[in-house]
Amino acid sequence: MATDASARLAAEPPIPVVLTIAGSDPSGGAGIQADLKTFQQFRVYGAAVITALTVQNTRGVRAVHPVAPDVVIDQLDAVTDDLPLAAAKIGLVPTPAVAEALAARLGRGALPNLVLDPVLVAGSGDALGAAGTAAALRALLPHATLVTPNLAEAAALTGHPVRDVDEMIAAGRELVALGSAAALVKGGHLPGPPVDVLVTRDGVHRLAGTRVAVSRTHGTGCTLSAAIAAGLGAAMDLLPAVERAVAYVRAGLAAAPALGGGARPLDHRVPTH
Repeated sequence: MATDASARLAAEPPIPVVLTIAGSDPSGGAGIQADLKTFQQFRVYGAAVITALTVQNTRGVRAVHPVAPDVVIDQLDAVTDDLPLAAAKIGLVPTPAVAEALAARLGRGALPNLVLDPVLVAGSGDALGAAGTAAALRALLPHATLVTPNLAEAAALTGHPVRDVDEMIAAGRELVALGSAAALVKGGHLPGPPVDVLVTRDGVHRLAGTRVAVSRTHGTGCTLSAAIAAGLGAAMDLLPAVERAVAYVRAGLAAAPALGGGARPLDHRVPTH
């Protein structure tokens, strides 16, 4: 029996390993915790490198304690020395020094199917990145398969206002020109039905949807980028991976539990298709 089981396991394809490089959210709605929940739901193996310890809950962010850049890189090296990564995402980069260390490390060895989620402000409106971090994040763009900014993050990365769909497309094109293979500019903060814009070197895709009636939410950007990374790690093409991830986030929003006294976390248990 043991021999049969060993043979069966050896014949099965290995589970894709997807890495998140992000901050920890002790309330469980965003950051590393949201990413690992998402990876589990998409049936990939999740690994994690922690860039910051945040002190937050659904009501807001009380403090951000960055991890030293060399410790971030040591964690990353420990994972890549041992696990065969199929994809990765980068979320909260708390300081320019951490961004610079990551850029230098990626210059020595790329991460496959890298999704960059330039987390600068929490859903509560509280700042997460230190001054100068947005500019430092630009050095990560040439290493990214996809960058996923919201309107404010796209404006911070490009230096231009992003207030409508035309400006979203322009920002996406500029981010691609800065080195990212593709850009998903998220329009959830625009009035009216939500529209996201996926810009690649081959063209522009508009992803229109319906707005979910939830007043304040927590962890949507983290979950979306993690879901896209999970899709890329499972060998999906970019557009289908983005479309599936958007559908998953909307379902998680619709089922968001009323936990805590502030912004609702998503329900990560919803089906992935």
